[in-house]
Amino acid sequence: MLKEFKEFAARGNVMDLAIGVIIGGAFGKIVNSVVNDLMMPVLGLVLGKVDFTNLFVKLGEGTFATLADAKKAGVPVFAYGLFINSVIEFLIVAFAIFLMVKQVNRLRKPEPAPAPPPTKACPFCTTAIPAAATRCPQCTSQL
Repeated sequence: MLKEFKEFAARGNVMDLAIGVIIGGAFGKIVNSVVNDLMMPVLGLVLGKVDFTNLFVKLGEGTFATLADAKKAGVPVFAYGLFINSVIEFLIVAFAIFLMVKQVNRLRKPEPAPAPPPTKACPFCTTAIPAAATRCPQCTSQL
């Protein structure tokens, strides 16, 4: 069983997946910072000084100025502002991945198309036939 596990783990796809997960985790932290620390404050300012993280509807009793205060008091809340942050974060990640894949595909050299086999026209029926043919497969003429 240990031998099978070594073979499985040593496959290229498993290693590629592991590297992708690690890089994806690090990339996710960067995107979180871009969204929460750079974009959301600017978007909130443009929309009239709105802080999306504090947009919520309380489902219990009491008055709370922030989402953190409501959660600290143990009141159930419908935190739609955090959902808006998550949606914007997802869109940014999806767009960034799209741009990366597009650039990687652009950098890859396209494989040349295989050259078509050389042909010649039959002098009797004008059908395209292989250049090395000695008899036409259509009209059976000797070439």
